[in-house]
Amino acid sequence: MATYTLPELPYDYAALEPVINPQIIELHHDKHHAAYVKGANDTLEQLEEARNKEAWGAINGLQKNLAFHLSGHILHSIYWHNMTGDGGGEPLAADGVGDLADAITESFGSFAGFKAQLTKASATTQGSGWGVLAYEPLSDRLIVEQVYDHQGNVGQGSVPILVFDAWEHAFYLQYKNQKVDFIEAMWQVVNWQDVAKRYAAAKERTDVLLLAP
Repeated sequence: MATYTLPELPYDYAALEPVINPQIIELHHDKHHAAYVKGANDTLEQLEEARNKEAWGAINGLQKNLAFHLSGHILHSIYWHNMTGDGGGEPLAADGVGDLADAITESFGSFAGFKAQLTKASATTQGSGWGVLAYEPLSDRLIVEQVYDHQGNVGQGSVPILVFDAWEHAFYLQYKNQKVDFIEAMWQVVNWQDVAKRYAAAKERTDVLLLAP
């Protein structure tokens, strides 16, 4: 039995129009995300075979493949729920996400400052990658990360709570090579309720980093 499975979308393919068209959602989820799930499962099988045969010649490549595919699966699983056709704007206490709003202000000075940083981090990824808002447990604050591919340039222990996919397959059919236009449009579909739930859950994990025995 496969260890990882492709999650169902929480909405239909057309739910995020006009920001993301249905063809992109279908291909992105059913083909690209599915490929990361298959890649993670295949790599686990290859690692098991290597252990059984004590054949370690390909270990570096296998470990890199596992990190790549597993991180791709995890980030995409967050990505789908981070978006809603009824989203956008900014998190407000009146909408029940005041703790998240306060944390953004405390960590970045203002929502505008945070929005500008995450937009720039996402839009200027070199090649393929992500812009990520993450909870960093050591400092108990929010940080923005610029993730290369799916797994590079990440602070150890940080928990992603809002992710912007900046791979070309996320936008090219609709936005062509205008990555920045896609990232700007993404703010119209952010599901702040989902982000707030992820923030609250991350803060509750007080033992995520064991810095001392």
